[in-house]
Amino acid sequence: MCSNSGKFDSGVGVEGFCLMKIRFLVAGLLGLMAPVWAQQTVAPVANGGTNAAGVVTSGNPVFPGWYADPEGVVFDKTYWVYPTFSAPYDQQTVITAFSSPDLVHWTKHFNVVDNDAIKWAKRAMWAPAIVAKDGKYFLFFGANDIQNNGEEGGIGVAVADNPAGPFKDYLGHPLVGQIVNRAQPIDQFVFHDKDGQWYMIYGGWGRCNIVKLKSDFTGLEPYADGTTFREITPKGYTEGPVMFIRNGKYYFMWSEGGWTGPNYRVAYGMADSPFGPFERIDTVLKQDPAIATGAGHHGVIHVPGTDDWYIVYHRRPRGETDGNNRVTCIDKMTFDEKGLIQPVKITNEGVAAQAIQ
Repeated sequence: MCSNSGKFDSGVGVEGFCLMKIRFLVAGLLGLMAPVWAQQTVAPVANGGTNAAGVVTSGNPVFPGWYADPEGVVFDKTYWVYPTFSAPYDQQTVITAFSSPDLVHWTKHFNVVDNDAIKWAKRAMWAPAIVAKDGKYFLFFGANDIQNNGEEGGIGVAVADNPAGPFKDYLGHPLVGQIVNRAQPIDQFVFHDKDGQWYMIYGGWGRCNIVKLKSDFTGLEPYADGTTFREITPKGYTEGPVMFIRNGKYYFMWSEGGWTGPNYRVAYGMADSPFGPFERIDTVLKQDPAIATGAGHHGVIHVPGTDDWYIVYHRRPRGETDGNNRVTCIDKMTFDEKGLIQPVKITNEGVAAQAIQ
């Protein structure tokens, strides 16, 4: 009998667990001899593709299972992806990570954190963001999908000694637990500015705030004018903010449209400051009905020491009608000579191997 009781992320909802259990059987058997890192279950992922030149690629999706809202980062010489476990909200009580030395061969790190470790998180643990600081790894996440300021939930922080966890509650309560400037406290992105200041950019419901983080991530710091929350919502913004610096310019990216609909997409703007103003320049990522639908809510990976960039994002396979049936994919992201991001072509092949030098 197939069962999905307990806190073990199979990558699918209950209704899809039996199918995915079979799908992961081979990877699970291969993983029996794999080392266990930080007492978490680790298994190699059986996936991959080939491009038109016959080169082995990551394939899209890059790993099997229903995963969305991915964060992409590099720690040392390893790529990491931290997605949302895409399932009904009450089942979203775990976060699983994936690591790779080359973007093609991936290892799954089951349940690096769950709501046994975060007592106040009851459901809807969403859209992880992670940074390394002072020898620790800090995982920021949304939880509980709060609808008003009378509910408990918002953006939390967990901490671990390595990127595979196990992560523990860092604060014992939400870092941001109130709706400010009409921005639901979800979809946080943590940004380290070139002057050393850490910021958190977040927000759902079509509103985006930027806040200054204390150096130890235990709270927020006010700005010089005494305010704590600054709104930087660009035109078209829905959710999923991402920020990075390239050639001295601040790039701000976000998702637009409804996450279950065909108009879900990623857009961007540029400015000389993390506060903008960010004028919408163009759409970077959108669906291609011949490949997949609902492409959006992304992360950005910059390969250290290069000008190579990747966009990691979720999309819905053709024929899928369940809003939660989303998969994580990766494609190249490029810039023109003026620094403008070129529209991304979503693919089934994914990307070729690139080790970090």
